[in-house]
Amino acid sequence: MQVKSYKAGSVGEVEVQTDSFGDKILYRTLKDAVVMYQANQRQGNAHTKERSDVKGTSKKPYKQKHTGRARAGDVKSPIWRGGGTVHGPRKKDYSYHMPAKARRVATRSAIAGKLQDGEVVVAELGGFSAPSAKAARKVLSDLGSPRRALLVLTERNINVYKSFRNFPGVKVRTADELCAFDVVAGGLVIAEAGVLEKLSSRVGLDLASVKDA
Repeated sequence: MQVKSYKAGSVGEVEVQTDSFGDKILYRTLKDAVVMYQANQRQGNAHTKERSDVKGTSKKPYKQKHTGRARAGDVKSPIWRGGGTVHGPRKKDYSYHMPAKARRVATRSAIAGKLQDGEVVVAELGGFSAPSAKAARKVLSDLGSPRRALLVLTERNINVYKSFRNFPGVKVRTADELCAFDVVAGGLVIAEAGVLEKLSSRVGLDLASVKDA
């Protein structure tokens, strides 16, 4: 398959093997993976005090009868100022996990969608011997200054990370940690040379078994 390529400031096309990503996008599995990732990012720290959590005495503020006032049990009642909250949010863990196979399928579908939409660029990023926002800005400018971009590396590179980290809408990931949410929300995927091969071995289809079937 022909995809965009970038090298030394020039944009062209290069032939890459993408059969292992398939041509079918499983939207339901992809959506489930994105929702799972978003749920796992929730902190769940919102916490209100119920009447049992409010500090105060449990003694009746006044006697039950013959005061002309409504009956009251204690000052921690929700209807009193400073009392507990009724049905307020409590600390909660929203995280859950899909099966590993389903997560791999979702990541593969996300990559296949980007390939079909022409939003994948294979880039040579050899000019980052030191952190340089200027060099990073040139790369993004040569690729049309995308509002969102996902830079995928074959392995961790602190110089590349420091060069791109302060650009709004730009994320840096490695092929080993890439997930479906990163691909879907990342915009233009700028893949370092060799990334697609690593992703193919990690989440791609087993073409031998597919042919035998």
